[in-house]
Amino acid sequence: MMKRAGQKVVAGTEAPGTSQTSKRQKTSLYGSVLEESDPCASMDWGSLPHHVILRVFQFLTLVDRARASSVCRRWNEVFHIPDLWRRFEFELSQPATSYLKSTHPDLIQQIIKRHADHLQYVSFKVDSSTESAEAACDILSQLVNCSIKTLGLISTAKPSFMNVSKAHFASALTVVFVNSKSLSSIKIDDTPLDDPSLKVLVANNSDTLKLLKMSSCPHVSPAGILCVADQCHGLKELALNYYILSDELLLALSSEKHVDLEHLRIDVVSENPGQVQFHTIKKQSWDALVKHSPKVNIVMYFFLYEDEFDAFFREETPVTHLYFGRAVSKAMLGRIGMNCPRLIELVVCANGLQPLDDELIQIAERCKNLTAMGLGECEVTCRGFIEFVKMCGGRLTQLSIMEEVLIPDSDYSLDRLHLEVSKHLGRMWFPDMMPTW
Repeated sequence: MMKRAGQKVVAGTEAPGTSQTSKRQKTSLYGSVLEESDPCASMDWGSLPHHVILRVFQFLTLVDRARASSVCRRWNEVFHIPDLWRRFEFELSQPATSYLKSTHPDLIQQIIKRHADHLQYVSFKVDSSTESAEAACDILSQLVNCSIKTLGLISTAKPSFMNVSKAHFASALTVVFVNSKSLSSIKIDDTPLDDPSLKVLVANNSDTLKLLKMSSCPHVSPAGILCVADQCHGLKELALNYYILSDELLLALSSEKHVDLEHLRIDVVSENPGQVQFHTIKKQSWDALVKHSPKVNIVMYFFLYEDEFDAFFREETPVTHLYFGRAVSKAMLGRIGMNCPRLIELVVCANGLQPLDDELIQIAERCKNLTAMGLGECEVTCRGFIEFVKMCGGRLTQLSIMEEVLIPDSDYSLDRLHLEVSKHLGRMWFPDMMPTW
């Protein structure tokens, strides 16, 4: 060790007779090597093509993008290219009530002044304060020269838009509906919209509206939904809260020749745990909808407590996608295996500490279209899980199972399990460390 240290000193000491010329040559050589290995050292960032700068800007946050626009004139020009303002999310919050970083008011005014007619995919994210929701309505009211295709109003916490007066809210939305001749998708959950105002709104975009998502609009009735279906002949996707869904609504949708739904999303949410008894939809009503629109995907999101599931899946139900955000019982999963033959995707976030082997095998037997499965806080034996995968075969394109779900048994360890599952799927597979859904 000492000898090596001595060698380092000698190597680092300039040999006698070394000329200044050789020093300059070394410096020049190092300089050329640096320039070759680090292209940024000699690059003129101001001369980059517009499309390259635009691509860089698309990866930046709004604040960083605004800062980058002050680098030079060329970057500032790109900052105002219309393509950069096709998608925009207005974040509106009050400092005392939210963690959101609010979009700066000066920037909002600049966008409205220079880019209102470029905006196509727009969302407003607000906190729980009424002031933020009213600010969103004020901005909407200024979008008189716009060509918005998609509009989303998102409350990070209730009540927000529900506290805005119906007249103010409807008036602001009307500006967008009247001026945007190509509005095709709108998400207006948790808003004070009612049947008359909804009827006026959709009348202005009846030829273009394809998706309407209004999962929690307590003042809208089935009649309001039918009005939308009557006027919007191109409607393909509809998202509703379960309380709006009824046998009459499904039968009415099935009797309209021009209605051809591709997606019906239903949110089943427990607002007052234990105080609401959910109604049952008859098999004949579901059958009528599927007969009328045979390719429709029926997506149901459940956020219920275990004792609130009694009304569901006691008869055959043509649901295709099921998501359970809270614990669901073995008995309920057994009903799904018996009565959901069209099922394509099933996600169970929690079940408890009872192995679901029999339920999964029954689902594999009867749900011949199942291609996606996700299990969170559940339990399945390795033997039962492999039997399930065998029965589904290579049609399982998505299989997200938490490692903690799988219980090793005398036949299979976790190490052997992933090899066996991979063989039946026809691709390499491992349990997940965290949920991917």
